[in-house]
Amino acid sequence: MPATIARTERGDALVLASALAFSSAGFFTHLIPQDVWTVLFWRGIFGGLFIAGYIVWRERGAALDAVRSIGGVGLFAAACSTIATICFVNALRLTTVADVNIIYATSPFIAAALAWLWTGARERVQTLFASLLALVGVAIMVHTARLQGHIAGDLLALAMTALMATMMVVIRQHQQVSMLPASCLSAFLSALAALPMAHPATAFGPHFIWFVLFGTTQFGLGLLLLTVGTRLISATRASLIYTLEVPLACIWVWLAFAEVPSGAAFIGGAIVMVAVVGDLILGRAAVNGPA
Repeated sequence: MPATIARTERGDALVLASALAFSSAGFFTHLIPQDVWTVLFWRGIFGGLFIAGYIVWRERGAALDAVRSIGGVGLFAAACSTIATICFVNALRLTTVADVNIIYATSPFIAAALAWLWTGARERVQTLFASLLALVGVAIMVHTARLQGHIAGDLLALAMTALMATMMVVIRQHQQVSMLPASCLSAFLSALAALPMAHPATAFGPHFIWFVLFGTTQFGLGLLLLTVGTRLISATRASLIYTLEVPLACIWVWLAFAEVPSGAAFIGGAIVMVAVVGDLILGRAAVNGPA
């Protein structure tokens, strides 16, 4: 029992740390003046190098074997992650950080719905209700965003969320596949996809350090911690802990840039967070069970 508790606590801490790392995305996009494609290129390069370095360190001489073992499932997961990354960074430029992160907070519930539709896996009634309630919150935000000219950014955030949820369902159904090589591949693929429209040379200068930190501390480290932590606790628990990225992201940009969330973001976000916290409280025993 003590070993199980220690494993759970370690997983909780790693996923919490990943949420902290990922929540800094809005902070970095505010600091970097270059176009979104250049940001995507360098973020992918440094994120991929960071994860690759960890894989080489962990696997030693078997790093290439680990990469080859991902198979078709890993390639599909990498494709979902790559497209989601492109949607994510563009969404941050077209709508508020609060809207992007609150929409992403519905990912555990979208994943639950996809798992039910795809595999027939049944979720708890309260989780399905929480999913519906969270989507109502998103609908409020998207409707108001249409009136404010943010609809494109919110739709990109919603697409990113659906892609990440799809990836989580696929990985959950094929738990024998290591996510780290696929994540590393997706980082480099996002850089490759952005290259034709990027201007990499414009990044050199005083702002280049922000590209390095964005790719390593936000993207690479966040994805690595999330991957390792999720293996130690249930996927549902990991997803729920990860939603702490939402208030953290809003706090960073509010403190650094005085970006106050819109009224719709407050209302929709409150509905989403009530759904998340309510499901966590009501289903605590199930969340602490096996994945």
